[in-house]
Amino acid sequence: MGKKRAGIAAAGITLDTGALIALDRGDKRMIALLSEALAQGSVFRVPSGVLGQAWRDGRVQVTLARFLRSEEVEIVPLDAELARACGELCGATKTSDVVDASVVILARKGRDPIVSSDPHDLRRLDSGARIIPI
Repeated sequence: MGKKRAGIAAAGITLDTGALIALDRGDKRMIALLSEALAQGSVFRVPSGVLGQAWRDGRVQVTLARFLRSEEVEIVPLDAELARACGELCGATKTSDVVDASVVILARKGRDPIVSSDPHDLRRLDSGARIIPI
């Protein structure tokens, strides 16, 4: 699923769980946003925890599965370095959602906007995050 890249380089967009769920449900706004970003040469970054929250049954999640397999999608593993950074961010912001923290940290690293259905929770982690609400 998706391509795993060594580093963050290309202009990208980080997706949260709500973005994947919207795509999976065929949300027209989400599909248009992805199409526009692809036309501009963007890549999509998906933290592995986000994938875990959105994935339920690949036999019926055909659109999501196809998207995740595309060359433009990078599934970013929650390795020890990212896990520690997530824990530190949660500690500093008095929050507990490590998956949301991984979205924020990944977006910061890539200087990406975040596509999210829950901007409020992400702003608690980073009030300056560039969020595209869906």
